[in-house]
Amino acid sequence: MSAQPGILAPVPAAARMLTLQLVPGASAADLGRALSTLDVDVDLVVGLGARLVHLLGLDVAPLHELPAIVGPEVAIPSTPADLWIRASGPDAGQALHRARGVLAALGDLVEVVDQTDAFWFDGGRDLTGYEDGTENPTGVDAEAAALHAGEPGWLVGSSFVAVERWVHHLAVFEAMDRGTQDHTFGRARVSNEELDDAPETAHVKRTAQESFDPDAFVVRRSMPWADARGEGLVFLAFGRDLMAFEALLHRMVGLEDGLTDALFRFTRPVTHAAFWCPPVTGGRLVLGAGG
Repeated sequence: MSAQPGILAPVPAAARMLTLQLVPGASAADLGRALSTLDVDVDLVVGLGARLVHLLGLDVAPLHELPAIVGPEVAIPSTPADLWIRASGPDAGQALHRARGVLAALGDLVEVVDQTDAFWFDGGRDLTGYEDGTENPTGVDAEAAALHAGEPGWLVGSSFVAVERWVHHLAVFEAMDRGTQDHTFGRARVSNEELDDAPETAHVKRTAQESFDPDAFVVRRSMPWADARGEGLVFLAFGRDLMAFEALLHRMVGLEDGLTDALFRFTRPVTHAAFWCPPVTGGRLVLGAGG
């Protein structure tokens, strides 16, 4: 067994991300069988929510629904779902057709509750112009951060992904002078160098992964998005469990020391959910000890 290949692959050029619920009255077992027919390659990542995992009778201990979080200045909702799909490709059309193929395979067992088309921007930057994922671990460090390696053996190669759709208020951000913008992120936009004089609320200081005990490394594969609802960033964090992501977010909202991440001055997450990304064998999902 191995991890789904899209997890550690570079951020794709385009992706359609679908959040799905089991249709009332539909069989979770039938959905499990349908999922097991999918061809999982580098352009498809599949995540199962805690309720669906429970309905399938599986014990995936690291997985749980992410609760709502309320900090001193910001509140983040809880938006659990049964299934999450990232269908990607070299362009938006290819991503669209890959997603359509997945929906056709799942048939009338699921309904779409959120659809977001995301894209690669300016060499890997957020819509604000700042580089995203600078401190991502690579190589064996990325595997250690993103992939489950313990017991039971059938979970080896699993990953747990936190998915949040952030809505940017770009007019608010653009009204800031460049110095304030740089101090919001803690980096210079042009050089991407970390600023020595950045305030404690700067994003890089709130999320310095090595500053946690234990460390809180995750593998980020976030992508900008834009549609009629607005624009922002789909934040994706893959981890060997959910502990690192939750530690990062708790510090960001100020639950650790009362300091709120400066990002919240112009952006907020409107979704907040976690999913189990099963391992694969022969390009098919392994949903339990029986395969």
